[in-house]
Amino acid sequence: MAPPVFASNRPLIFAHRGGAKLAPENTIAALDNGMRLGSDGFEIDVQLSADGIPVVIHDHTLDRTTDRTGPVNALTADELARVDAGYRLEIDGRHPFRGQAIGIPRLDDVLKRYPDARVIVEMKGAQPELARAVAASIRKADAVERICVGTFYQESMNAIRAAAPEIVTSASTSEARWTLHRSWVRWPWVSKQPYFAFQVPEFAGRMRVVSPAFVRQVHKQGQVMQVWVVNERDDIRRLLEWGVDGIISDRPDIAIATRDEWCTRT
Repeated sequence: MAPPVFASNRPLIFAHRGGAKLAPENTIAALDNGMRLGSDGFEIDVQLSADGIPVVIHDHTLDRTTDRTGPVNALTADELARVDAGYRLEIDGRHPFRGQAIGIPRLDDVLKRYPDARVIVEMKGAQPELARAVAASIRKADAVERICVGTFYQESMNAIRAAAPEIVTSASTSEARWTLHRSWVRWPWVSKQPYFAFQVPEFAGRMRVVSPAFVRQVHKQGQVMQVWVVNERDDIRRLLEWGVDGIISDRPDIAIATRDEWCTRT
């Protein structure tokens, strides 16, 4: 049986960073927009500020998405809340989010603002202290049942599983690789695993990751798969036909409409 964060009778749509093609990624503006459009939830990235507070931003530097430069962890959470995180997003040759007091939010504030949203939290670092801080925020928000935590880093994954075994986690990169290999050789034996979900791209470089065989292997193990980042209707339809359990998209408007249309035909 799926945990509440993934329990559904239809594929779920997660707004990637809130819907990064529509509003400044990983900001309240984007998350508000993604949920207003009808997303089932959202995927966000989290790392630590200088004062050890989990904040929502993807890059380890401020350069790409804000009006500031330098490392994220050089500023406190209060200072990060005052940068212009809408400064860089260009839509149709304009920068409509500049000067709108859109800062980098704390994880605490995001979880409090969206008490009913399903959330995939990606930890952007290997530090055990990041894992412990994320676990503390999830518990503080009483959000354990609606969150899945993932990361590329086995160290931080091990840390959050040790600190908060009740929190659902996804497979790390190495864990996902082993399941992918099983799908190639149709390995029937599956041991009990500490993760429930896979958040994976369709391709990693030139290597195909997501395939009907990989989806079948994940389901054989009693787990679920969400695919990122999928923005085109044809790709979304094809992945839904293959049986994926969720789509993580920069364009939740397109993903939701395509999923709903697909559901009416199946």
